Amino acid sequence: MFARYFESETKRLAKADLADIKTLDDWNAKKDTYRRQLREMLGLDPLPKRTPLQTKTTGVVQHDEFEVRKLHYQSSPGLYVTGNLYVPKKLTTPAPAILYVCGHGQVRIDDVNYGNKAHYQHHGAWFARNGYVCLMIDTIQLGELAGIHHGTYRHRMWWWNSRGYTPAGVEAWNGIRALDYLESLDFVDNSRIGVTGRSGGGAYSWWIATLDERIKVAAPVAGITDLQNHVIDGVVDGHCDCMFQVNTYRWDFGQLAALVAPRPLLILNTDRDAIFPLDGVTRLHTKIARIYDLHDKPQNLGLAITPGGHSDSQELRLPAFNWFNKHLKNGSRPITKVATKKFSPQQLKVFKNNPVDERTTTIHDSFPQIVSDEEAVDPMLLDVIRQKSFAAWPSGNTELNIRKAWNVVHDGVRLAAYDFDSQPHVRLRMYIANKADLTTPKAVHIEIPDKFGWNRYLKLGLPALAEQWSKELKLAGVDKNAPISKKLQAKLARQMKFIREHPEVYVTFMPRGTGLSQLTQNERHLTQARRRFMLLGQTLAGQQALDVRQCIRATRQLDLCKGIPLELWGYNSTASLVAVVTLFEDNIHTIHLHNYPQTDKEQPDYLNISRFATPRHLLELAKRRTHVKILKERGGL
Repeated sequence: MFARYFESETKRLAKADLADIKTLDDWNAKKDTYRRQLREMLGLDPLPKRTPLQTKTTGVVQHDEFEVRKLHYQSSPGLYVTGNLYVPKKLTTPAPAILYVCGHGQVRIDDVNYGNKAHYQHHGAWFARNGYVCLMIDTIQLGELAGIHHGTYRHRMWWWNSRGYTPAGVEAWNGIRALDYLESLDFVDNSRIGVTGRSGGGAYSWWIATLDERIKVAAPVAGITDLQNHVIDGVVDGHCDCMFQVNTYRWDFGQLAALVAPRPLLILNTDRDAIFPLDGVTRLHTKIARIYDLHDKPQNLGLAITPGGHSDSQELRLPAFNWFNKHLKNGSRPITKVATKKFSPQQLKVFKNNPVDERTTTIHDSFPQIVSDEEAVDPMLLDVIRQKSFAAWPSGNTELNIRKAWNVVHDGVRLAAYDFDSQPHVRLRMYIANKADLTTPKAVHIEIPDKFGWNRYLKLGLPALAEQWSKELKLAGVDKNAPISKKLQAKLARQMKFIREHPEVYVTFMPRGTGLSQLTQNERHLTQARRRFMLLGQTLAGQQALDVRQCIRATRQLDLCKGIPLELWGYNSTASLVAVVTLFEDNIHTIHLHNYPQTDKEQPDYLNISRFATPRHLLELAKRRTHVKILKERGGL
């Protein structure tokens, strides 16, 4: 199910990528909006304050042809960036400059981090030996101050999605402030600044070049491919969170890359790169080429492919060097010097002792700004979160295609299951119980169990539904042939008696990724599936909320339930789902919530939600729309 769903959604986004750009006027009318949207998706709209950089040089390393200044600056207070500035000797006029942003090259010796600038130092040396000033900066993941890039990938920090946080935004901001620093140097020609880097540095090159037009030439290396590669082919599994924007506006990567146009752009890749496959790179190049053609600047776009896998080879560097020579030095020239490392990591280290006021290692806790409980609820909150958190929901009612899966009567209770389409390729099941001869129920209860509640539900119904539930039981790890204890039989009998005595309908529903549509028991596979949702401008939790809404629609279409007051029940994570659904569904009589989350780190991850509302705000809004009962005990139906 999920493979087909991801493929369908990916193709939809790929088809829309730059499709509405037919003329140069179209592009000029929309490019500023695209750039603002990208800033927003990186957590940079509005841009943070340009506070003083407080740049300090902690030492200088000499070479016959250049010197290396070991420095740090603060792109925001406490957000330290360590870097090495390579300056050619004997400069007589302002020189072109290169901002080199480093990829994931760790240099750690005896538990000391030397930064990825030490790993990639041969690039800075080559540029300086050829007349460029080159600033190489560390990342927050593998710099001297080691922060986190792998929040969702490894550390289960799904609340990053709720906060609209991606380390790509911090890396982009650090790069923008690096340009501020380069512009302050009297030996740098501000009209001739380029950006490059490979792998992660290739991705950061894209962010910086698209956001800041002070970059006149860009040569990102092995830093981009399209959603087809990431989502369908699965290369997202090999990438950390710094490679992606929070995809609120549901872009494919052509829309991102086109924002460099019409400035000189060289895309570099190898032909056997496993995490940036060549087919995706060439598809993107084709899309971008159309935008350059609209500008009548086809010569400003290049594509360089060399043999090999995902590695930093001399062959792959040569086209980039030539590209910068051509566009920043008014003409290509022979490459006679090999890019080689000149220093030990220890020689390039900036800090002897890390600053006590640094926020670099914990920047994910404060970037970007989120709302607090003390703030009033925005009157337009529902409209905002519908656009920013749930944009992937269908714009109108879709065909549910409801079908009865099975129907049995046990001990005077009708037990039935109905399947319906929540979205194309997402077919889900709801389970219904009511007195067998019930004709006019007083209420309909829809219960959304968590994993614990679902297992309890299955075990309770096992004596009556072992055959009908064969798939559900297998997925939950419950042996349908296990001996049925008298205690369990008595418990089921009490439940059947309760249903017979109450003229109500009881619906149990498990949204996508749970119950019958369980994704996987493998935590790593589940993580990567959830990250695919992220790339599509969704989250699993956000789409589960849609599933609950569709379950409500399907229930109300059943003859027995039409026009009957409806109540929702949620527990732990599903308590939040129920509250969110209530904001968008009318005529919910009552919701029952157990262990409702108090913070955004506890609630399910809805895209960007924490930038606009806290769990308390959402609950307050729910109370304005329906009766809310907080369950002190887990209880349940």
